[in-house]
Amino acid sequence: MPALVLLGAQWGDEGKGKATDLLGGSVDYVVRYQGGNNAGHTVVVGDQKYALHLLPSGILSPGCTPVIGNGVVVDPAVLLSELSGLNERGVDTSKLLVSGNAHLITPYNVTLDKVGERFLGKRKIGTTGRGIGPTYADKINRVGIRVQDLYDESILTQKVEAALELKNQLLAKLYNRRAIDPAKIVDEMLAYAEQIKPFVADTTLILNNAIDEGKVVLFEGGQGTLLDVDHGTYPFVTSSNPTAGGACTGAGVGPTKINRVIGILKAYTTRVGAGPFPTELFDKDGEALRTIGGERGVTTGRDRRCGWFDAVIARYATRVNGLTDFFLTKLDVLTGWEQIPVCVAYEIDGKRVEELPYSQSDFHHAKPIYEMLPGWTEDISKAKTFSELPKNAQAYVKALEEMSGAPISAIGVGPGRDETIEINSFLS
Repeated sequence: MPALVLLGAQWGDEGKGKATDLLGGSVDYVVRYQGGNNAGHTVVVGDQKYALHLLPSGILSPGCTPVIGNGVVVDPAVLLSELSGLNERGVDTSKLLVSGNAHLITPYNVTLDKVGERFLGKRKIGTTGRGIGPTYADKINRVGIRVQDLYDESILTQKVEAALELKNQLLAKLYNRRAIDPAKIVDEMLAYAEQIKPFVADTTLILNNAIDEGKVVLFEGGQGTLLDVDHGTYPFVTSSNPTAGGACTGAGVGPTKINRVIGILKAYTTRVGAGPFPTELFDKDGEALRTIGGERGVTTGRDRRCGWFDAVIARYATRVNGLTDFFLTKLDVLTGWEQIPVCVAYEIDGKRVEELPYSQSDFHHAKPIYEMLPGWTEDISKAKTFSELPKNAQAYVKALEEMSGAPISAIGVGPGRDETIEINSFLS
């Protein structure tokens, strides 16, 4: 049975939650392997809509074990709040597992994130202000606080004091803020310990054993390929690796155990936050995509920037992730356009470029070269098979598949759990 990675092939917000939830009934484990509560998934089950931020989408599937891997940064207050909200709605959250090696977002990480963004002014990155970047920075600087530290007060105190020794200097002397009392932080973090303890586990051991036993394990990335700290539009990126390689380090599973890598593509393109976006629209078409598609960030609440489909980005995602399949979402949003532009290449300094430029400067100056594809007016939300789609919608999907470099194995034709056309099974 397969171990699969499912990730965003654009700038995030492609509908990963819908794709993960679709597979949830057939999957034994769903694993978040990076990011934190800066990610957001919307899952529609029947007439119920669930907005998830930190929890894996598989938590909504009764037979599935949701896992927060070691590569995730965890805000304990957000975790407990999200669990409480689901419990109140009758969702069983008792199967959740949290890696003892996952790093914790502390109150001082959140403070530094917010004041740091304000300090940058016009040069700000557009972070969510939830402490994600500073927590990953602490991890790399080896002054981070891990989940397991909650259960050794002496170690926790030493680590918090060491982390705040420099941070308090920064807060006071650069940002003109009050120093933070280490004892207060320790007390606040310890207050979460017993509530989280039932979920804490050696998730690396559990996941490797599960794969060896033939269980189906789905690794779920937050954000998207173009927000990867190594392979995205740096510096306008997240602080971790949502690309496929991040699943191995963020969950402790070797690459030889991954059978399939599925990229989620929106039928157009969106992004949240600052940074280059060649196909971004500032006209009535952009506003129509935003309105019809409900393009507002699940976590940030910010309107998403909208543009036409970018095949250059899709090809890049195929390359850096080793994608075996695509799940194309929100095809229904494009219903009603007489013609639909698709970006097939860029013009940079008067030259046609068909691959994503490695140079940040070149990408900032990239102008989209469009190919016009015929649109459709028929309602596609009730289509159950590919042949039931209008001919022009079929042609659009086939064109995107050819341009992107991997087969499109499923198509979202509406927000609901059952509004999906499955062309090839991801689990075969």
